[in-house]
Amino acid sequence: MAILFFNLRGVPQDEADDVRALLAEHEIEFYETNDGNWGVSMPAIWLHNEEDLDVAQPLFDEYQYQRATEQRALYRQLKRQGEHTGFWRQTLKQPLRFLLYSGFMALIVYCSVKWLFELGL
Repeated sequence: MAILFFNLRGVPQDEADDVRALLAEHEIEFYETNDGNWGVSMPAIWLHNEEDLDVAQPLFDEYQYQRATEQRALYRQLKRQGEHTGFWRQTLKQPLRFLLYSGFMALIVYCSVKWLFELGL
């Protein structure tokens, strides 16, 4: 019976490629499912045999540890160089977009609260 190994929703393409390569390198049989036409299915990597999980999981854990270490180092480097785009830097890059989104959120909150008070709650 197939077993879910790695959920691909929200995963960067390079990480998904690395996981595929890791499994192929160690000759672990797997297949993928995509998110379907409407994006409601689960994109994932599945193992054909449940016994392969005992081999694949330690390999995957080591890969995840290495990737986390590399990504943290990259984040620190970008932050030191001043190239990290945080919330405020992104806001300053596109102030009109920020104002439009903020206005839209305020409108939704206003309409919701107004509707509640009109009902007498």
